[in-house]
Amino acid sequence: MNSLEQLKLHTVVVADTGDIDAIGRHQPRDATTNPSLLYKAAQMPQYAGLVDEAISFGKSQGLTGDLLIDRIIDRLSVNFGVRILEIIPGRVSTEVDARLSFDEAGTVNKAYELIELYRSAGISSERILIKIASTWEGIRAAERLEKDNIHCNLTLLFGFGQAVACAEAGVTLISPFVGRIYDWYRTARKVENIPIEQDPGVESVTRIFHYYKKHGYHTEVMGASFRTSAQVIALCGCDLLTISPALLAELAAADTSVSKCLDTAAARALDLPRIEISEPSFRWMLNEDAMATEKLAEGIRGFASDLDKLRTWLAPRCT
Repeated sequence: MNSLEQLKLHTVVVADTGDIDAIGRHQPRDATTNPSLLYKAAQMPQYAGLVDEAISFGKSQGLTGDLLIDRIIDRLSVNFGVRILEIIPGRVSTEVDARLSFDEAGTVNKAYELIELYRSAGISSERILIKIASTWEGIRAAERLEKDNIHCNLTLLFGFGQAVACAEAGVTLISPFVGRIYDWYRTARKVENIPIEQDPGVESVTRIFHYYKKHGYHTEVMGASFRTSAQVIALCGCDLLTISPALLAELAAADTSVSKCLDTAAARALDLPRIEISEPSFRWMLNEDAMATEKLAEGIRGFASDLDKLRTWLAPRCT
């Protein structure tokens, strides 16, 4: 078996892309998208029909200006999600507008709107993960949505306090960002590379996985944002790993031996005290972690910026 096939024996592989053709090639169980990926995919000629349908739908709603563009983006996100679900057996993650990252009520309302669009396309909410930034407000919104059987993927997760709060809120899944953590520490330490045995991103996901399994949380851990195949292999055994098409192809072409590194039974035997989390302690833990504070803010700004690029690209096509 190649390295990707070996990985799939121990971990659910998720495609981290909006490129439907790439998803079809690598046959993951689940798929994730985000504003950056959606912006790139929307400009590919093979997906022009999805864009045209979204624009027609938006215009049919009697909206104008920013409300029209936002509605088109919602529909476009769902159009990509529906197409992706035609070729994978599992779930697709669809992201809430990053500008709502500190708006609990706005996040909840946007999630309901996205779920309704999926339902109108004949897709059950069981196959959708609403992707929300791991702010305090985002986690509270996810807690409310989960109680209504709307499942959530908490993204832009960099700090341990974020992970604890997500588990306590009963969210379905979290996406700790391995590569972005690695990038921050590489810059902070002024080094070209960090050995895989000392990789802070790998260490972060490992710590979260151990804590969740030790204390019996049902929240799934999905490592995300990988820079190298070595990072992926080092987290074999994690509940899920979301991987770019380039790294999926690299793993499929390799015959490196892949063994299970994260194990639920071993985690349960560890001595890991349970942490009580509250809004003050959450905010303090985030404040004390410079990497998590900076990368969360940077990630929200980045996703918001890519949505603005998509809005700018769509605007002249809506006249």
